[in-house]
Amino acid sequence: MARKSAERHPVALRSTETATGNWLRGLRLSGFSFMMMGILILAVIVLAPGIRTYAEQQQQIERLTKAVTAQQGSVDELKSERERWNDRTFVTTQARDRLSYVLPGDVSFLVINDLALPVAGGTETPPASSVIQNTNVDWLSSMFASVMMAGLAPEAVK
Repeated sequence: MARKSAERHPVALRSTETATGNWLRGLRLSGFSFMMMGILILAVIVLAPGIRTYAEQQQQIERLTKAVTAQQGSVDELKSERERWNDRTFVTTQARDRLSYVLPGDVSFLVINDLALPVAGGTETPPASSVIQNTNVDWLSSMFASVMMAGLAPEAVK
């Protein structure tokens, strides 16, 4: 009798078996379970391209919406500029600024050299020399050579 009681006690797990392996062996899959997994896999295969296309179209719609917004801003700027050009005062001002037009009786001044003056204490120019320097170039012969070259040059093709 002592033998039978020893046989009825559960045997400890072998060292090669794990708890995960026992859990996987304990799963019982029925035909319904296999059918539902197949339907789920089929649904993923059928719906995945449509979902990808939907996402791409949404991105394209977003890009186009941004482009339309930017173009609308450009159209608004052009409309406001067109309205400014319909104003006679603006046209007169632009003609005076861009084309140097003046109204009868006005006096126009044209500043030729409007460069900024050098800053005092900045880059200093060397003082003018009080010594007269002679050059070795005969200015009369160089001017005569220049006039002769210009006169004897071939005629420009028009």
